[in-house]
Amino acid sequence: MIMTYQPKNLLVTGGAGFIGTNFVHYWLQTYPDTHLIVLDALTYAGRYSNLASLEGQTNFRFVKGDILDQALVETLLRDGKIETIVHFAAESHVDRSIYGPDAFLRTNIDGTHSLLKAAKKVWLDENPGFEHRFHHVSTDEVYGTLSATDPAFTETTPYAPNSPYAASKAASDHIVRAYQHTYGLNTTTSNCSNNYGPYQYPEKLIPLAISNLLQGKPVPIYGDGQQIRDWLYVDDHNRGIDLIIRTGRVGETYNIGGNNEQTNLSLIHTLCALLDERFPESPQVPHQQFITYVTDRPGHDRRYAIDNRKICHELGYYPAETFQSGLAKTLDWYLNHPHFWQADEIQLFGSHATAKEQA
Repeated sequence: MIMTYQPKNLLVTGGAGFIGTNFVHYWLQTYPDTHLIVLDALTYAGRYSNLASLEGQTNFRFVKGDILDQALVETLLRDGKIETIVHFAAESHVDRSIYGPDAFLRTNIDGTHSLLKAAKKVWLDENPGFEHRFHHVSTDEVYGTLSATDPAFTETTPYAPNSPYAASKAASDHIVRAYQHTYGLNTTTSNCSNNYGPYQYPEKLIPLAISNLLQGKPVPIYGDGQQIRDWLYVDDHNRGIDLIIRTGRVGETYNIGGNNEQTNLSLIHTLCALLDERFPESPQVPHQQFITYVTDRPGHDRRYAIDNRKICHELGYYPAETFQSGLAKTLDWYLNHPHFWQADEIQLFGSHATAKEQA
């Protein structure tokens, strides 16, 4: 029998970033009788405008602040009667982690530990027996890389992170597990594959490609473009998190995948074909003419793949979107929100920035 946990008051960290924004909208639409506080430092990839449509709702509050501020988190937990934390806040761009790892260690490791200390103090030390959940959102990159014939990552795959980003997330996963095992904090963890969808910052592959193709600018492809990723539509991810919070077993890890393995190059060809169909009279047809190969990044993992049978069998999860339907929805959103990817404050990094400047 599955025991159901019913969140009423949530603290969502990183709720103005890509996945966090989509989760906040998803959650408040699905559970309008709950209350939700977003805590976000509004660094380069977080935008308060992502949540502007929620202004004035009595069950929504935004707080600009850092997860490293333990006193602030404790105050929010107490004042908001928070019993559920959903932890998205993280530095997540691999390229940036290669050239500036300090911020990743600080946010992803120290920041997660700060949250855990606050949760332990308020939920365990001050209120023994208080029902609570701490859900930690992680990545499949903690498992390392696969060959073309290796079986997909499972929840028992040994950790073998290959980038500073992946290493920082692996460390945070271990710290969360330790707080559950040592102190009895009620935690769950999810490791997801590559997300895509609305509100994704335009330094990541799909929104970068969309914005560049729409402007007739080069689309940078690392190396030979044969790196394989499992692509997960963001609201399929959020439905998985929802299931884990409400019906997942405390102390467990669940992998969430989209069952959509694609090479980077085939993904971009699919996107180019979609744009050719939408804009057949455009002088940019065929859009694949803008594909540009750039030097591969250091330590680039060849393949990620998620085995999501555990969450499917235990919690009834399934991804609702195919890659084609999810990509079409994503393209529609970016076409309808040009201000998002044309904004002056967009700060691209490395070869992505170079590709922008070539036009």
